[in-house]
Order: sequence, then C-alpha cells, then structure tokens
Amino acid sequence: MVRMLTGLAGEAYLFPPPRSCGGLVVYLDYDGVLHPDAVYAHPKRGPILLNRPSHHLFENVGILIELLVPYPDVKVVLSTSWIRRYRGSIRRVSRGLTPALQARVIGATFHSRMDPATYAAAPRGWQIWSDVLRRRPGGWLALDDDDEAWPAWCRDQLVHTDSELGISAPRVRDELQAKLAAMVRE
Repeated sequence: MVRMLTGLAGEAYLFPPPRSCGGLVVYLDYDGVLHPDAVYAHPKRGPILLNRPSHHLFENVGILIELLVPYPDVKVVLSTSWIRRYRGSIRRVSRGLTPALQARVIGATFHSRMDPATYAAAPRGWQIWSDVLRRRPGGWLALDDDDEAWPAWCRDQLVHTDSELGISAPRVRDELQAKLAAMVRE
C-alpha cells in the first residue's frame, strides 16, 4: 500500500507505510547532534569531520544512551541526511551507533521508494512531520540543529541542538532530559 501526503507547494510525497507504528519515538539527526555539523562525504573514506581536531564522529552517542536508559520503550527514527546519501540503508548508516542504540532504531524518515529530490527540497521539520503522520507515534521528540521552517504546531517537539556541541551542550542536555520525562509521563 502506498499513501500520499500533499506537502509544501502542493508537491506529493509518496511513501510506503512504516513497519513500526505507534509508541514513543525520538527522531535523530546526526550532524550537529551526535557530533559537530562539519561532516563531509569523502569518496573513499565515507563521512569525515573537517577542521575539528578535538572532535570525532558520534562523540555524543554515550550522552544519548545515558539519557535514554530510563526509557527502554523509546525507539529511534533516523532523520539524518546520511540515509539519502547512503541510499536508504539504515543498517549502513547505523554503524556508528553503539549496539544498544542500534537496537532502538526502527526506521528513517526517508525511504528508498520516496522521490529523493522532493524529499530533499522539504525542510527537516516537514520531513519529520510527514513521518509522524504515517508512523502515528504516541509521543515524539526531534533532535536536530536545523530549526528552519519547522511547522508551528510541532515546534515544541523539537530539541534544537548546538551545531558544534550537539547534545553535549548543557542547555540542550537539560532540555532533552526534561522533554523525554514529559513525553513518557504523558
């Protein structure tokens, strides 16, 4: 079954239904969340951080795991551009995560049967909102350093991260901890 959602400027987003619906979900971007946003795709080595000698890829994964430990039912949906860049392979894109975090990943906002150009043209908030509409989680949050053009009605679900420090910034960590607790309580 294929569903259609009419998005910005009347463009249609075609997508298959997700394998996992409902539950509690954290939409996870990588760049600017789990490490600084200065990541580039090297043709032979894959993703690399440029000009950030004191940082490394996935340096904040431990913080995310620590914050999620009290909430074993919270799942992760990848909302990172890495999914498109690496041809929709969730397994390949999840390699930088720990096994504990990989086990929480239930999907991605982009699916290989979607039109990549239409999807890429949509702001991140709309990409996530599209997934929320089809996945229908009981509660959700988004971790992202991109807050441009987020739909007003779901902006409270965004934990806007620092593009250099990601979730390691104290303000962000505190906000994420509070919003996770509130989401689980509701």
